[in-house]
Amino acid sequence: MKNLPTDRDILKKIYNKYYDTFEDFERESKTRSSKIYVPIDIEEIANELNVNSELMFGRLYYHLNKKYGYTQPNGSKVYLLAPKVGNDKNAVNFPLLSAILAEMEETHKKNRLSIIFSIASLFISLLALLNTVF
Repeated sequence: MKNLPTDRDILKKIYNKYYDTFEDFERESKTRSSKIYVPIDIEEIANELNVNSELMFGRLYYHLNKKYGYTQPNGSKVYLLAPKVGNDKNAVNFPLLSAILAEMEETHKKNRLSIIFSIASLFISLLALLNTVF
């Protein structure tokens, strides 16, 4: 089975690739339809992550949108990936993406730290066992 990128890998790639685009928004020059929605090239991201572009679209639109999108109290929907925003195609809600990614990064750091402590504990236990046996 071919290695699939994690949700974290995908969002990190999008964040790093389009952060400057998000920052460079100018309402007067109409660089895009919305400040918070940044159009992305799904095929390019898929190629960089060595995945089929249809799979990438599906992960973003069907899986991550369902997981992280929500409905506001007034009934309006907030999407992670909107297929069309104004004239822009396949636009990500950049503030939402960065919040999700920040949470994923925090979880990743906690998990990595737990694994390091577990390995250290195992090593100390093995040393104690060896000390007892010999």
